[in-house]
Amino acid sequence: MTNQEKALALINTFATGDTQKAASLLAEDYIQHNLAYGTGRDAFVGSVQYLASAPVKTTVENIRAYEDGDKVFLQNVYNFAGAGKQVAFDIFRFDHDGKIAEHWDNLADLAEPNPSGHTQIDNVSPVKDLDKTEANRQLIKDFLYDVLQGNNTAKTPDYFEGDVYIQHNTGIADGLSGLGAALEALAAQGIQMIYTKVHQVLAQGNYVLAVSEGTFGGAPTSYYDLWRVENGKIAEHWDVMETIADKSTWQNENGKF
Repeated sequence: MTNQEKALALINTFATGDTQKAASLLAEDYIQHNLAYGTGRDAFVGSVQYLASAPVKTTVENIRAYEDGDKVFLQNVYNFAGAGKQVAFDIFRFDHDGKIAEHWDNLADLAEPNPSGHTQIDNVSPVKDLDKTEANRQLIKDFLYDVLQGNNTAKTPDYFEGDVYIQHNTGIADGLSGLGAALEALAAQGIQMIYTKVHQVLAQGNYVLAVSEGTFGGAPTSYYDLWRVENGKIAEHWDVMETIADKSTWQNENGKF
């Protein structure tokens, strides 16, 4: 099995209840960064067993799958035991034995289409431009520093092809103009979207996923942003924002990042 196939097989155990399969894919000292779950292989297997016993079956739908070195990053839609559909970005790290050794994620409720009619998951296209992976990774690193972290905001137009920008954020319309209008509306309500630290920037070809930490309206927030790059410009964006739970509720001590 490829690493992508292993990652997909693992998340599908939530739906199948196959605890043996889950255990076979995981390293014993598996590190969990979803703060609602315990860490270690046994804790993950226990979650699979619990979901299998629930009266409503869990569903799992993979939307996209990418690979970068020892990591696989996915976009998925989950409905855990009938609690409602959630959109997620999942990252899995593999160890030298090919076992899944670490996991990070962000989840948000599946929402209605945004002002431009796009959903959080539509517009799937194949990976291309594999030879440009590192250039595209650097483009997004620079964009994060200049624009989202606010160091050189005057450079914002340089990252886009005019006003051509497909937006999948639930509250923002297409175009650089749509992004600007949304940020102005937030500012008018006294709400700031702040990116303070970038933890991971994963890339395969024309797709780049950034994991960042910051605040939204003052609340500690984890940002997962996926961009599609076209001809050296940012062309499309999907994201999942998640408020970081208060430490008193954490089920593991690994931290969100």
